[in-house]
This record gives sequence, structure tokens and C-alpha cells, in this order.
Amino acid sequence: MQFEGYRRSAPVVNLTPLIDIIFLLLVFFMLTSHFVRDEALDVSLPEAQHAETRTAVSQGVEVVLAAGGALSLNGEPVAMGELVERLGALLATTSPRLVRIRGDQAANLQEAVAILDAARAAGAESVELLTEAR
Repeated sequence: MQFEGYRRSAPVVNLTPLIDIIFLLLVFFMLTSHFVRDEALDVSLPEAQHAETRTAVSQGVEVVLAAGGALSLNGEPVAMGELVERLGALLATTSPRLVRIRGDQAANLQEAVAILDAARAAGAESVELLTEAR
């Protein structure tokens, strides 16, 4: 009498719990991570005692003025002579024609006034000057 032998098969590893754990870790790190907006120019905003704090960022065009006089328009470097043309082109495509100025506390006031003039010439309806609240 012959007995049928045991069939040997390769052990199968169940990967479902491992995949579940990987996805849970991914969701955990995505929810707990802190997203930092990288600035094209490093600026130190001036402080204001009576500033209005806004949690929602309004739409518009952002001009950054560094301490050395370097300008950035929505993260791209721009020269002062090109500012009116490029601001006008960007303001034509945005619904609130708003210009936000983020200037370093050591920036030259004349350059900030030139940015205000360029915003007015480009057709901006309003201008915000960004500061840090104390």
C-alpha cells in the first residue's frame, strides 16, 4: 500500500498587513508634517504692534524687497525697470488686483515707494504691506 506523500509548497508571505502599516505611516507623516514656504529672497519682516493678523492668504501678486535692494515678483527675480510691465501682466490675470509687499526691515524706503508707484502704474486696486505682529 502506497501512501500519498506530503506536497511541499513554498510558504506564501501575506503582505497585506505590511502594506496597511506603510500606508498608515504615510498618512501619519503627511498629516503631521509642517510645510514651509521657501522664499526666493531671505527677508526679515518689520514688526508692528497694531497689525491685523490674517490666517487666510488672499490671492494677489507678491513683491519681495530684500535688504540689498533685490526684487522678486511671485518668487522670480525681477529688475526695478521691468516691474511695472510684469506687474501689469500678472494683475491682468488675477481677480483681486492686489499687490502684497514683503519687505525686509533694513530695506531702503525709496525702493519701497518705487514699488508702490509701480503697483499703482500697473493698475493695482489695493496694496498690502506685510509685517510681523509682536
